Amino acid sequence: MWDHGGGSVSGYGYDEKYKSSGSMSLAGIRTALQNGGVTFDFIGFDACLMATAETALMLNDYADYLIASEETEPGIGWYYTNWLSKLGQNSSMSTLEIGKNIVDEFVSECGRRCSGQKTTLSVIDLAEFSNTIPDKLSAFSKSVSNKISANDYQSVSEARNSTREFAQSSKIDQIDLVNFAENVGTSEGKALASALKGAVKYNRTSPSMTNAYGVSIFFPYKRTSYVDSACATYQQIGMDSDYSNCIRQFAKLETTGQVSAGGTGSPMGSLFDIAGSVLGSEGGADMVGQLLGAFLSSGKSIDGLDKSNIGFMQDSEISDEQAVDYVSMNYFDVSNLVWETDGDTYKMTLPENQWKLVNQLDLNMFYDDGTGYVDLGTDNIYSFDDDGNLIADTDKNWLSINGQVVAYYHTDTTENGDDYTISGYVPAMLNGERVNLILTFDNENPNGYIAGATTDYIDNETDTVAKSLTELETGDTLEFLCDYYTYDQTYQDSYYLGEPMTVTDNMTISNTNVGDGEVRIMYRFTDIYNEEYWTEAIIK
Repeated sequence: MWDHGGGSVSGYGYDEKYKSSGSMSLAGIRTALQNGGVTFDFIGFDACLMATAETALMLNDYADYLIASEETEPGIGWYYTNWLSKLGQNSSMSTLEIGKNIVDEFVSECGRRCSGQKTTLSVIDLAEFSNTIPDKLSAFSKSVSNKISANDYQSVSEARNSTREFAQSSKIDQIDLVNFAENVGTSEGKALASALKGAVKYNRTSPSMTNAYGVSIFFPYKRTSYVDSACATYQQIGMDSDYSNCIRQFAKLETTGQVSAGGTGSPMGSLFDIAGSVLGSEGGADMVGQLLGAFLSSGKSIDGLDKSNIGFMQDSEISDEQAVDYVSMNYFDVSNLVWETDGDTYKMTLPENQWKLVNQLDLNMFYDDGTGYVDLGTDNIYSFDDDGNLIADTDKNWLSINGQVVAYYHTDTTENGDDYTISGYVPAMLNGERVNLILTFDNENPNGYIAGATTDYIDNETDTVAKSLTELETGDTLEFLCDYYTYDQTYQDSYYLGEPMTVTDNMTISNTNVGDGEVRIMYRFTDIYNEEYWTEAIIK
């Protein structure tokens, strides 16, 4: 099955000529296979993100093996020539051997032609999966629910945040299930991880991909707007209800935490120095309760949520009172986000109990171009002094391509001993098509290179993901995009940055001084509820 893939929530396929038709859900795939009346040796997805636990459980009655990728696929897709030739030479080859050949040819060819792009492909024994995983997944789900009910949401959030995530820039919330189960650390999680490793008969990844063991699962964190549709899909394909209960509980506490902080985070308050604009709960249960009540009655204030997709808030086994009590006792205090100056040095001190509530820290720089502020993106650049204080990086340098400063967003850092891989993306128009350029930095390429590009869909056109473009071609036209805020606080999400650029055979990436204009430097704190807060701006 060759096309776009969206995994557990949005399923497979997308017709770019008939966009309103959407994609085929897992339930829709099951219906088609059921109506077809045919079973297969294997069902393979030459598509992104389809190696999920949900897909495997749905396919059990229709195939012996599932062959699919946890991550987005590079644009070249599967390399059919060699494995089909081998099958032609030996038509009695076992299905598992066929699967291994498919995986080997795909990963090897991607390594040759798509260096730097993250690659995964696995072969899953569906019979073993269906017989060993459901009970263990149910027990694991209950163990996570018990943690949340016992006021240990924080450790679950930390485990989720540190787990290998796929299609990060798309925020589809699919994570490696083995990695997550091990990170949670319960005995049930360890048993589930062991069973999953047994059911995955073959798995290979590119060197830049760690903690990808062959099976992913949907677990909300980047956005909770998919929870209702995911749970509906689970019911349609016959998954046990324990996992649905688990993610509803997690999503309810996360959403309550975001509501208590005033809703969707934005840099505008810090950017424009609006007094009192950095929102945050004062921690009182009464205040949190009032904010939660207002949200439940309107369904507004959280990006992507409205009355149509907050059923998980009512269906969760966590009561409103439990959610309010927990959040009021575990909230990020924004009053700590104050810089102290010592000459040219800016430092920030947070109590230890506040640092424990921080899941992520990023540098965010804005450039004043004379009419407004260019958002240059985020990077994981930060340092601490010997006393544990955050020290701001106030250099006016940012990432550039061929000397043109661009908006860059760091997504992932992988370290394995002395080896490392850093990944990020740059929004752009490639020959008139909106894409994210994938940038990779590693031991062999410390200055980085453009590994390829992925189609970037906006305005909810589709939640499925197209295969990556394999590479840029000499003569292609690039136009760089960024977010932009005018002085009157009007926001634009597709502002053109700099002049169009023609792709050459030697595209260079470097750190470049952003120019003589003023910059505003802020740090973005992301707490355990995935709520974002910006420090006051340092003006340079």
